[in-house]
Amino acid sequence: MHNALRRLTALTAAALSLLPIAAAAAPKVERVVMVMRHGVRAPINGEVPADTRANGKWPAWPVAPEYLTAHGAAAIASLARHDRHWLTSKACPAPDSVRVWTNTPQRTIATGQAWADALAPGCGITVGHLDERRVDPLFEPLRAGATGFDATRAVAAIQAYTGGVDALTARHASLIARLDQVLGCGDPSGCSTPGPATLKPSANGNGIDFTGPIRSTSGTAQVLLLQYAEGMPLSQVGFGRADAATIRDLGVLHAALFDVFARSPYMAAHQAGPIGQHILTTLNASDGPRIEMLVGHDTNVAALAAALGVDLDATGFARNDVAPGGALVFERLRDGDALFVRLSYRVQPLAAIRSGAASVERQRLTIPGCSEACPIDRFAAILRDRIAPLTQTAK
Repeated sequence: MHNALRRLTALTAAALSLLPIAAAAAPKVERVVMVMRHGVRAPINGEVPADTRANGKWPAWPVAPEYLTAHGAAAIASLARHDRHWLTSKACPAPDSVRVWTNTPQRTIATGQAWADALAPGCGITVGHLDERRVDPLFEPLRAGATGFDATRAVAAIQAYTGGVDALTARHASLIARLDQVLGCGDPSGCSTPGPATLKPSANGNGIDFTGPIRSTSGTAQVLLLQYAEGMPLSQVGFGRADAATIRDLGVLHAALFDVFARSPYMAAHQAGPIGQHILTTLNASDGPRIEMLVGHDTNVAALAAALGVDLDATGFARNDVAPGGALVFERLRDGDALFVRLSYRVQPLAAIRSGAASVERQRLTIPGCSEACPIDRFAAILRDRIAPLTQTAK
């Protein structure tokens, strides 16, 4: 009897072991806020300093200075098609469920439109922005006076963070020399004359004035990257003297500019203040759009990443050199009654932007002091502690 009972118990246990175990339901994505840099644009007037000398002719661009190019718009559309697969269905989204807001320059508005049109083709998603004569505090908080920014404190904070602008220059001396090799001017003293590195409060007190080798070379390095991203023939990219590895390495010079304007705790707090507060309000709201896209500039993405204590890496780019179309993605997740925030960096590899390939990276980021899925109250406390309070309504 006992042996029969033991056999029956064993057979029952074996049968139960073959039954499927119900998997725990995955957290539901309730809302997404994205902060994206505009797409590939033509160089800004003065981005390459006027006194820069080069052995070769700078290539012509197909659009006016600062404008989004058609190639750049196509790359943004590729990103939007990727976003559509995980954000929304093939049908038109419900009215008011998608909100797109951009800064006022053409490159941001056109980027927002290219993204909206490819996310939901034929659905007529409206792209909102202020009048071009107004300053949007979300994207230009210092210029708008949106926080209690103190330029003197900012200078001291930047000097502490970088070790001083002379030290910042010295750390990048070999890359500055490498840029001179690409420019090929043949002058042993360098291919531009930026003068000494200086950092001081701006005359109106709403910002900082930064001069010197990093300020001078960062823009040139970015223009070379934009040439490559635009798909120009390699014979024109860096006068035929800059391959993909060189472009990536010189991107460190452009990323170094964010060490001054965006990445010190003080600058990050003020540069990310309005947009950070907007994200907190949107993620915590009981209603509102399911998807919000905010289209701004590399400084917006860099400052927000710095405030959150995360680094941005993408294939083909220097660390923390924000890619055209690169976006920080904030997802509000629900797991039962609990809410969480998950952060990622959605970006195209540089080679994909150049070639038009439909290749996109989504890298999960973990905020120091929290888990990958960060409880929303903890996330709010971390971000609120690292951004400056507002002195006026951000939008």
